[in-house]
Formats: sequence, C-alpha cells, structure tokens
Amino acid sequence: MNSKKAVVEYLTINSRQLAAQLVADIINRLYMEIPQREIEHSIDMYEEFFGFLGGLVEGSEEAPPDALIQWSRSNGEREASHGGRVSEILIRYPDTRIAFSRLLSKIGKDHGLSVEDMIWLVTRVNYFLDLSLNETVFAFERLSEKLLQETKEEIDSLSAPVVPVQKGLAVLPLIGNLDHERATRIMETAIPKIAKQKYNSLIIDFSGIVNIDATIAKHISDFNNILRLLGIECIATGIRPEMAISAIDAGIKFSGMKTFANVRQAVDSYSQR
Repeated sequence: MNSKKAVVEYLTINSRQLAAQLVADIINRLYMEIPQREIEHSIDMYEEFFGFLGGLVEGSEEAPPDALIQWSRSNGEREASHGGRVSEILIRYPDTRIAFSRLLSKIGKDHGLSVEDMIWLVTRVNYFLDLSLNETVFAFERLSEKLLQETKEEIDSLSAPVVPVQKGLAVLPLIGNLDHERATRIMETAIPKIAKQKYNSLIIDFSGIVNIDATIAKHISDFNNILRLLGIECIATGIRPEMAISAIDAGIKFSGMKTFANVRQAVDSYSQR
C-alpha cells in the first residue's frame, strides 16, 4: 500500500477519533470554555471533514464539504443573533490552523507521506479554513444587517405613532432624525392607519425633529397632499424657523396646511369648531 492510500484509509477509518482529538487540541489551545453542544457539533463536522480529506488526498474532491460551509454559516448567524461579535469566532482560527497542521503532520510522518504531498495537503486545508472564515463573516454580516434593519423599522414605527386625541383628531409626533428612508416609511405605514381610523384631521408635530432638509420637506408636502385627497386635514405644529427656511429654499409651499406653535394650540383650535 502506498503512502497516499494509507493516509486515505487512516483518515476514513479514524475520522471520528481524529475529529475528537482535533477539537480537544483546539479547546486546550484556546483556554476558553466551549458549550458541550457546540463541541459535539464541531466533532460531527470535523468527522465529515476528515472523510473529505481522504478524498482530497486521492484527488477526487475539490470543493469544501457542505458540512463545513453550513457549520461556518451557523457560527456566524449564532453570534449575530446573540448580539455578539464576529471576533469571538475569528480568534479561534489561528489555533485551529495550528492544531490541524500538527495533526496532519503527524499522520503524514507516520504513514511516510512525501514532503511535497504533505505541503499540498496542509495548504489545501488552510485554503478551506479560509473559505470557512469567509462564510462565517458573510453570514454574521447578513444576519446582523437584517436584525439591524428590523430594529430600525421597529424604532421608526414606535417613534412615529398615530395617537388619538379626540373624536376625529389624531397626532403624529415626529422624533429624532428624519431622513429619506424614514420619511418614506412613515408615509407607507401612517397613511393607511389614519385612513382606517377615519380621522378628519391630523396634527403633525415637528417639535421633536432634529433636522430637516429640502428632500424631507418635499416628503412632508407629498404627505399633506395625499391626506388632502383622502379628505383629511393636516395641521402642522412645532415648525422651527430653520425648518420653514428649508422648505422655502426647496420651493415648497405648504398651502392648505394650518400651522400652530404647539400641539395644545392646535387641539384648542380644533375643539372650538
């Protein structure tokens, strides 16, 4: 039996044992506590990986095993879902490489694998570990961005509620930074709520807005026009001088929109009708 075939047979027969040995070595090098469930999952993955290495030595496999890719993605997603940092995973890779290299070097030496074949095998393993690293980071970023967007949408929804004041009248208090994306989302979510509740008038309070520019002023004008078409009166409160200047500079006129200094004045005026 030649050296390559001997290595293939050894990796295939002892894949579980080698996986457990590798994981134990990695954990010892990390000096950190790893949950038992994660340890077992890692052993299962590396067991398949060692079987894959057998095929790699024979030259019949080129793509990384699916288990490695799925395991890498799961690591990234798990860290993101817990609000962790991807660095908590990345710090394990240098020790993983060393543990792999030591184990493979011993196996190659014990079975008389040539230096050239040994270098090729270790290089390929490092290449697949790099792919694993990439998949981990990509999965972490994808889920983190998704969770961040969901959180932002929830905050936007909570920061722009349609609050009933009295029969036929509601207030839409705007708070914080109002950018193009948020202004669009407010229009998409608030208008159906307002129409469904059959309000006659809506007070839009700008006193909590940090900034406003020409683009946002245009959104507000569009918002007013849509509500007017639905037969709903828009009343603006809390508009500061700089906000009015931005609207004027953009050539936008809030025609037909009554304005008051604050919500109390607007409510009092509505109640006196």
